[in-house]
Amino acid sequence: MTKQISKIEKLIAELCPNGAEFKEIGNICKIETGKLNANAAVDSGEYMFFTTAKAISKIDKYRWNTEALLIAGNANVGDVKHYIGKFEAYQRTYVLTKFSKDIDVRFLYFVLKNNLQQFLESHSNSAAMTYIVLSTLQEFKIPLPPLAVQEEIVKILNSFKELEAELEAELEARKKQYEHYRSELLTFGDGVRWTTLGEIIHFMNGKGHEKHINENGKYIVVNSKFVSTEGKVKKYSKQQISPIFEDDILMVMSDLPNGKALAKCFYVDENDKYTLNQRICALTVKDKENLNAKYLFYILNRNSQLLRYDSGADQTNLRKDDILQITIPLPSLAEQARIVSILDKFDALVNDISIGLPAELAARRSQYEYYRGKLLSFKEYAN
Repeated sequence: MTKQISKIEKLIAELCPNGAEFKEIGNICKIETGKLNANAAVDSGEYMFFTTAKAISKIDKYRWNTEALLIAGNANVGDVKHYIGKFEAYQRTYVLTKFSKDIDVRFLYFVLKNNLQQFLESHSNSAAMTYIVLSTLQEFKIPLPPLAVQEEIVKILNSFKELEAELEAELEARKKQYEHYRSELLTFGDGVRWTTLGEIIHFMNGKGHEKHINENGKYIVVNSKFVSTEGKVKKYSKQQISPIFEDDILMVMSDLPNGKALAKCFYVDENDKYTLNQRICALTVKDKENLNAKYLFYILNRNSQLLRYDSGADQTNLRKDDILQITIPLPSLAEQARIVSILDKFDALVNDISIGLPAELAARRSQYEYYRGKLLSFKEYAN
């Protein structure tokens, strides 16, 4: 990688030492939008259907058969994808095609990934950017260094993305292995006593925190986004409206159809740190001398008895009674501790960003972001 960086630095010094020409994106490609609604997607479709959602959709017809960049016009505003082939697009998706000869399409992709979001936010009339105006997108200016420079930058950034993809694939394989062992460890026969959840826990609902959100707050607000991202996305409150305590198990009670957050759990690691938002419940073990709270967390996290309430068509809202009536296996305390020890190690291997693959992946992503910003920072020279 050091040799590649040295090569591109020499190329820039030789071919564009005084900066690069900048052009508005509307002058270097054709910008259109799709015409279909998102519900036009077909599960068994043959062609890619680009919507503003991050999830992949398919369709049984196509409008374009070319190399294109796709930009989400609402929802995940400014999200960019690169695609070559036959595809269709949602009406709120911008489709960029017919690129001028002085631009490498993959170079433009990286420029958009690096600069577009900040540009759009600076041209938004509101605090929350909810959609892209075509005229604003057309005015987005991009650097146009010589093609040799563009191509070398693409080689470097592609190598980062390829390594990242390899690490992601390996991590995904580890996660599947973890789920397999988790399922095996938490499958019990007739020799184990079973009880309803309501018999072994205290239940508490959270409360709304909308009026108390403050980025300088002391308490982390546990909402569905916080739980679904494993605690990575945080909001704060200065008030602990709904206190929760060490060893409490927090569960998401509401999610969209086929969502990944329903019945997902979070294990509280310390006191005086969190406050519980509405549509999240806190479950507290009644008798910790006979029930390991971390074991119960692993049993409850995305429990199939709760996921069956998801119709796949409407938003699912779990009721207190739905949760309390599910059945829980109760092996010996020693067996519970053994299971927790094994699953804690697996969980660290696939989720702990301070060790192993997650740490390496985080480092590579950080390195990629650094070099993407560095390599795409051209000054504009005056003609």
